[in-house]
Amino acid sequence: MSEHRATVHWDRQGTEFTHKEYTRDHVWKFDGGSDIGASAAPQYLGNPELVDPERAFVAALSSCHMLTFLAIAARDGFVVDEYRDEAVGIMERNEEKRIAITRVVLHPNIVWGSEPPNQDQLDALHAKAHKHCFIANSVTTEVEVAPPA
Repeated sequence: MSEHRATVHWDRQGTEFTHKEYTRDHVWKFDGGSDIGASAAPQYLGNPELVDPERAFVAALSSCHMLTFLAIAARDGFVVDEYRDEAVGIMERNEEKRIAITRVVLHPNIVWGSEPPNQDQLDALHAKAHKHCFIANSVTTEVEVAPPA
C-alpha cells in the first residue's frame, strides 16, 4: 500500500569508542526535510535533551491513536477542540525474559467543541481508534486507554 522511510545517521564525532565513552547522539532524517536529534535513553548513557527510541515508540503509538480517534470522531459528527495525551510506556521483562516496552497506557484528555459523547460512545470511539491504528496493529505491546483522572 505504501512505504515509510527514515534515515538514521550516527558518527563517532572524534570520541573514544569504548562502551562508556562513545556518543549515543544521532539524527533521524525523514522525507520532507525533518531532522530530529536522537540519542539513547539517559539510563543507557544517552543525552537527556534528545528523544530516545523508547519515548519515540510511546509517542508513535499515542500519535497514531489520536489521529485515528480524531478521524473517527469527525466522521461520527463530534467536534474535538483539543486532544492531549500523557502516554506512559512500561518497560519490563516480557514472557521471554527480555526487556521490552510491554504496555503503553494512554491518558487522553479531550476538550469537545460539541456535545460530548456519552461514556459508551467514547469507549467505542477509543476501541475503533485502537483497532484501526496502523502502529498499534504493527506491534505486540499492549495498548490501553486509562479512564480520565
